[in-house]
Amino acid sequence: MNSPNLFNEFPQVSSKQWKQKIQYDLKGADYNETLIWESLEGIKVKPYYHSEDVENLKSFQQKGSSEWKIGQPIYAGNFSLANKTAIDSLKRGAESLVFTIPDQDLDIASLFQGIDLSKYPLHLNFETLDKNVIQEFLEFLKGKSTSVFFHLDLIGHLGKTGNWYQNLEKDHQILEDIHAMVSKFDNFSVLSVAISHYQNSGANMVQQLAYGLAHANEYLNHFSNTASTSSKNIFPITFKVSVGSNYFFEIAKLRALRWLWQTLAKNYGITSDCHVLAFPTQRNKTLYDYNVNMLRSTSECMSAVLGGADTVHNQAYDAIYHKDNEFGDRIARNQLLLLKDESYFGNGAKAAGGTYYIESLTQQLAEKALVLFKQIESSGGFLSELKKGNIQRKIKESADKEQGLFNDGNIVLLGTNKFQNPQDRMKDDMELYPFVKKQARKTLIEPIIARRLAEQMEIKRLDDE
Repeated sequence: MNSPNLFNEFPQVSSKQWKQKIQYDLKGADYNETLIWESLEGIKVKPYYHSEDVENLKSFQQKGSSEWKIGQPIYAGNFSLANKTAIDSLKRGAESLVFTIPDQDLDIASLFQGIDLSKYPLHLNFETLDKNVIQEFLEFLKGKSTSVFFHLDLIGHLGKTGNWYQNLEKDHQILEDIHAMVSKFDNFSVLSVAISHYQNSGANMVQQLAYGLAHANEYLNHFSNTASTSSKNIFPITFKVSVGSNYFFEIAKLRALRWLWQTLAKNYGITSDCHVLAFPTQRNKTLYDYNVNMLRSTSECMSAVLGGADTVHNQAYDAIYHKDNEFGDRIARNQLLLLKDESYFGNGAKAAGGTYYIESLTQQLAEKALVLFKQIESSGGFLSELKKGNIQRKIKESADKEQGLFNDGNIVLLGTNKFQNPQDRMKDDMELYPFVKKQARKTLIEPIIARRLAEQMEIKRLDDE
């Protein structure tokens, strides 16, 4: 017996009929002024979306497998302690390890002791650029069947610090040497693009996508013009993405990123997909009423999963003012475990496909980002625009606009610019300095500075304690 389609009993309602009904219920209030709002990206959001809104849109097909890994970020300043943290995290549900390697003083055997590397993908963030360091890791990992992502990002370092590691020519030569070594291994990736830094510095989503794409294109251009290497075997590339609190927009942002990458890569003959490593933003995290950070990061991790991230790692609710601690790390990891194992988000990216609102947002973000990307390329490319200061200026303009909305209360962070608890005291609890650190130094270009929205307000509250 065939099950009847219950919706056949109801007449179809067109988008025009919905709008007429809404206008009637508004009782004279203006539809556009009352119900349509405009995002920081210039996208006008309607109160409802209809199948008619996606009739002429290109459809983005999410990757075949959308299973994601729970990442565990670990700072490897002390390799033995980092190893203990890693083993404990894996026992408690972590599925991928995200190490930050601060210097060249290595003890790799201690770092990986007791860890079955065949089971857990590795992400290695290096704070230095040294091919000897990479060589040591490669020698240790030889013969071990694991996926390894070496997060090397010369341009990201330039944008963040204002300087190359050494200079443009030497840095790129080292990168080519590293690629020559890594290309002999399967399942190893060399490059990453830190879109996260643009987000944490105040760039809107269109800028994040366009700058990330132009940033990646600099690497594609370089390797396509280098005789000793091929752009086809240096990728997949890893995009590191910070996810904010605009829930549906962030889902669409990650989908648009993968779509844009596929479009760009195709022009270079690259068929491999990108790897998206996503994590919550720092920009909306707060010192006061810090427990609310758990709610913010949970929502942001949900957006990352539904947007199709490959690896998601969370941050502790107290990370901006506390040193790494077992309790904070455990809570952050458990948020992801709850999403994956108890909320059935293990394959969540497929849930976002076909939804009228998200499909519309994905299309608009991708189109606007592509227009901006083409403008950057026609002006000489991303590096050229960085050297001219145009990227920094545009991010500042976006950040200032967002900061103004926060200061006026139009962007709300509960417990900070609304519903403050006057009894909160934080001065004696701070183990880390949670504000922008100012350090006078000579730079090649103006650096892009990450800054939280609540910083100035928090500084004043600390002074008033």
